[in-house]
Amino acid sequence: MGGYETAIRASQLGLKTAVIERNKLGGVCLNVGCIPTKALLKSAEMMENGRHLESYGLSGKVDADFGKVIDRSRGVANKMNKGVTFLMKKNKIDVILGHAKLAGKGKVNVEPSTDMDGNKIGEKKSVTAKHIILATGARAREIPPLPLDGKKIIAYKEAMMQKTQPKRLMVVGAGAIGVEFAYFYHNMGTEVTIVEVMDRLVPIEDADVSKELGRTFRKMGIKVMTGAQVQKVDTSGKVLKVTIKTGKGEEVVETDQVLSAVGIVGNVENLGLEDLGVKTDRGSIVVDGFGRTNVDGIYAIGDVAGPPWLAHKASHEGINCVEKIAGEDVHAFTTDNIPGCTYCQPQIASVGLTEAKAKEAGHDIKVGKFPFSASGKASASGHNEGFVKVIYDAKYGELLGCHIIGYDATELIAEAVTARVLETTAHEIMEAIHPHPTLSEAVMEATKAAYGKAINI
Repeated sequence: MGGYETAIRASQLGLKTAVIERNKLGGVCLNVGCIPTKALLKSAEMMENGRHLESYGLSGKVDADFGKVIDRSRGVANKMNKGVTFLMKKNKIDVILGHAKLAGKGKVNVEPSTDMDGNKIGEKKSVTAKHIILATGARAREIPPLPLDGKKIIAYKEAMMQKTQPKRLMVVGAGAIGVEFAYFYHNMGTEVTIVEVMDRLVPIEDADVSKELGRTFRKMGIKVMTGAQVQKVDTSGKVLKVTIKTGKGEEVVETDQVLSAVGIVGNVENLGLEDLGVKTDRGSIVVDGFGRTNVDGIYAIGDVAGPPWLAHKASHEGINCVEKIAGEDVHAFTTDNIPGCTYCQPQIASVGLTEAKAKEAGHDIKVGKFPFSASGKASASGHNEGFVKVIYDAKYGELLGCHIIGYDATELIAEAVTARVLETTAHEIMEAIHPHPTLSEAVMEATKAAYGKAINI
């Protein structure tokens, strides 16, 4: 995603632009990431709502057709892919299919490759350019206890495309990818166990958010194992036997399939980086605030340039990079205000510091929390789980962090991102009139709670 948006901005700035694509336009996000996953999660959400029709005064039964759910997801992704193809033509961008490899200063060699559908694409050729931006993305990280075979031990790509639904699934890793697939498969009817080596789910999030998600998942019927580490998987039989080390010792859990969601690693191999001396660090290309590597004329953006591994980070980083190339007056890219979003239900969204990080940084803080159980709109919609939590600097009223768990949390977080970019204070958020009834009122109410002014709790 970062690559094609960067190319469009380059064309808008008057730069002659070409995109070399070894797979399908749109990258991981559009084809086997953000977009198709959200289509799957919408189906899962509809299934969950269908089990509670009576609570809405309705009756009926909703059944899942796993194959059709997968087909719908692929259809959404394919439609978006065609949209990107149109945008390339609209912006007069040359699309060159094949695998690219740096071949010297300002030169890239292209070899034929195979796309995700098994189609042979591209032909051998060379391309020259003054500026070369690498946006090769990332892939699932593989660890020794979980050797990926695409069938018994799978990664996210297989999890979103396989047509056969496992009766039992173990998800290893409780970051965004792990909890999203745990939610999806659970609501499709699979018996799900989620294993996380840290002491809580979504460990990069605020501790209160992690606690709430863990409680909700357990209530749903998902088996949650935290502080647990997979030691090995016996795949010799029809049933997989997973040895897990916990605080109480080792135990063996049987499952039909294991989804490894232990992170991702940048696609830095076979790009010619070593030959040109481009610096890498732990699977990522080292860049500055404008996407520049240590080699003049070579840049990197998105997942291959390191965390956070988010599509919107890639796009913003890429546009910032190409505007700098074009001589625009732009600020160096930073990760301070990049929101993180997780799309299981309840959704999770956050920006800025957690409460623990704010304290570690030495801030005197004010913390406010507003539960969606006190929100009229949340109750009317039938989704009143979760809360909004805000953290303010006590002296200046600066919004240090905002953490939301609940329905449509990923839509609500934009207010907090904008507030931080504009250096908005708590007083200004309280003075901004929020429409009623809306979920967005919870941001205002949480802010009021931080200052002892809450009305509805």
